[in-house]
Amino acid sequence: METTGNAFLRLVKIMDELRTQCPWDKKQTIQTLRSLTIEETYELADAITEQNWKEIKEELGDLLLHIVFYAKIATEQNRFSIEDVINGVCEKLIFRHPHIYGDVKVESEEDVKRNWENLKLKEGKKSVLGGVPAALPATVKAMRLQEKAKQVGFEWDNRGQVWEKVEEEMKELQEAIAENNTENIEEEYGDLVFSLINYARFLHIDAENALERTNKKFIARFTRMEKEAITKGKNLAELSLEEMDAIWNRIKHQKNGS
Repeated sequence: METTGNAFLRLVKIMDELRTQCPWDKKQTIQTLRSLTIEETYELADAITEQNWKEIKEELGDLLLHIVFYAKIATEQNRFSIEDVINGVCEKLIFRHPHIYGDVKVESEEDVKRNWENLKLKEGKKSVLGGVPAALPATVKAMRLQEKAKQVGFEWDNRGQVWEKVEEEMKELQEAIAENNTENIEEEYGDLVFSLINYARFLHIDAENALERTNKKFIARFTRMEKEAITKGKNLAELSLEEMDAIWNRIKHQKNGS
């Protein structure tokens, strides 16, 4: 623990030095850091998807730096200190884990989640859904909304029921398409995606991560297809759809193309 504390204090000291000596660091504000923090968060997400532990370690360090940076700026403006940040989250964790730091009994992970949401309401949250950030990507937001609704019992009993809902939404989308009503098509498509994300929860998979893995797979296959076209002395635009499809299927069925 002492070694961890020393490492953290070293980072805080370096931040203090950079803030007073480095022209770039001196100019930063919470507004200029915001987009950089979002970028670092996505870089960490990419590293986690790839299970690249070397990159995960590096990106965690970058995020930790940003936390210290924000706290430094806040200290300069007499808002709060890094100690306030750390003590605040410690107190919150103790309060929200009465089964560890109190006499509350829990039987499962779901009991813990329900207690967590109830305690947040006691802290002043007006809605169970109130803690979901408006700026979250839509897929992640949908998962968080569904998880939170589940904690108050708004949940299907089994995944068979959820799949029936998916099929119902697919039918409603097809009906909207038949009516050629653009607004309804978009609404029903959104309902279908929302229900598929819900189904992913019941399959115990991360819908966002699943889609990102598919994105990466598509990129890998498409770039290989481009390379194969080049070996034939052409670019993709010069190939027919049938020729591209043949290359795609060959890549798809190769062991390292999946």
